[in-house]
Amino acid sequence: MLDFIDFSILDILDILLVAALLYYIYKLLKGTVAINIFLGIAFIFLIWKVTQALKMEMLSGILGYLLSGGVIALIIVFQQEIRKFLLMIGTTNFSSKRSFLKQLKFLKSEIESETDVDTIVNSCIKLSKTKTGALIVIERTNNLDFLANGDQMNAVVNEAILESIFYKNSPLHDGATVIRDNFIVATRVVLPLSSEKIPARFGLRHKAAIGVTEKTDALCLLVSEETGEISYIKDGAFDLYTDYNELIEKIKEDLN
Repeated sequence: MLDFIDFSILDILDILLVAALLYYIYKLLKGTVAINIFLGIAFIFLIWKVTQALKMEMLSGILGYLLSGGVIALIIVFQQEIRKFLLMIGTTNFSSKRSFLKQLKFLKSEIESETDVDTIVNSCIKLSKTKTGALIVIERTNNLDFLANGDQMNAVVNEAILESIFYKNSPLHDGATVIRDNFIVATRVVLPLSSEKIPARFGLRHKAAIGVTEKTDALCLLVSEETGEISYIKDGAFDLYTDYNELIEKIKEDLN
């Protein structure tokens, strides 16, 4: 009766791996409609396991067929999230200790972002006043090395550099600028465009920002060349804010 209490090292490892997998799934779905679907499926799965343990054959059989038959439907529903998850695993740089630990940062209780968010937002505010178009991509856990096009850089983030990059007559202003760990690592980067339809008032910068945040967990800040409006995009969608202080707090929270 109490055999299930006996735990081995493999059982503990199994639990830790499942916990890590569930964390990454939650991280990908957080803030999206898909999180509600995932929670519903998780609830049904839990009931199925309980009915199996209680040997309720009929109900467990029905739930088992329901879960197994819905695999194809789940792949269709979570197509975008599965793609991001596989990309997250595939772009992990295990050869770099820093990048590998970055993937495991959920093991720490408190994380402080190394990225100078205030400087980035203040640069965007100055650019918006002159209606200077800009597109900034901030890397999180997904490695963006697959965006190998553009010009490589290694400059600490500061307002003067960001403003000079996006200055209209600068040879570097066209395309996106990628920031990693408070360093500008690339400019003139061509991002993958989103296949989703967006309102006509938005241009290629918006489609590119939505595209890269659909495929990765990166964050995007962009300044419209037509209106000077600053947009914040994550998980393939616009994240609205009321003032710049709230925008700064949102980005810091998302980075942490």
